[in-house]
Amino acid sequence: MRSLRLHAWTTRIHVVMTDDDVLPAVQQITEAFVQDVDLVASRFREDSELAALNRAARRDDVDADLSPLLRACLKAALRTAELTDGLVTPTVGRALVAAGYDRDIDQIDQPAGTAGAFVPDYQRISLRGRGIRMPQGFQLDLGASAKAWAADVLAADLADRLRGGFLVNLGGDIAVAGHAPRADWQIGVEAADGRVVQTISTRHQAFATSSTQVRSWHTDHGPAHHIIDPRTGQPAEPVWVQVTCAGASAVEANAASTAAIVLAHEAPEWLAQRGIPALLIAQDGRRVHTPRWAPERSAA
Repeated sequence: MRSLRLHAWTTRIHVVMTDDDVLPAVQQITEAFVQDVDLVASRFREDSELAALNRAARRDDVDADLSPLLRACLKAALRTAELTDGLVTPTVGRALVAAGYDRDIDQIDQPAGTAGAFVPDYQRISLRGRGIRMPQGFQLDLGASAKAWAADVLAADLADRLRGGFLVNLGGDIAVAGHAPRADWQIGVEAADGRVVQTISTRHQAFATSSTQVRSWHTDHGPAHHIIDPRTGQPAEPVWVQVTCAGASAVEANAASTAAIVLAHEAPEWLAQRGIPALLIAQDGRRVHTPRWAPERSAA
């Protein structure tokens, strides 16, 4: 097997393939896709389609056509909101800026931050045909779902266009497609410091890890991170250092793992009631898993 490692969207990108000969094509497809998604969906690029949409919403209600790529990304964001009953929503743009996340994470240096901001109801966004309707004042951020959606799309595209099997890891959001290796895909659940806390084996399942430590910063009001609780408009209470979930797709797995961060102490019960396999790691290092999580094979 061969692998491709890139760095984009201020995160690590890792693509593993079972056929050595397809590496050049994988690199070309992956780099082009990453650039295309960044150009339409980045909140930090002034020339992105999403930035233009947010600027328009500051002035008036929005009724605009979307590119197919941004529409698909937004559709995944709204699907994530539906799966989590609004706990994970793309309407947190203003709250993220208020918390100090107003530029790429590697450019943040002691931002001021505020006490929070109102998070509007995602159900007031309407995708119809090629367009979007959105009330004035809405500010979108797709960071909670875009990587997972991109992992699903890229893995499926690689498997459709090239021979072999593929594992796509976009900053902890993992999708697989095509023919799995004989020994299945071996996925290491990594802590924020890079330690592998458990290795899991899969043929078809996707996985996602959400963390309160990777995209975090200090503000005048104390530490902050990028996962907003829409009920308060503030970064979620950091009960969990990270949560890893399995799902039929990376979008589904990521919806669950991010919602678990938002739910804090209520997360284990919420996940278990929905039959979601999950591993939660608390601030003190304690590990909690739901009944359907795979037995531990190896740990650091």
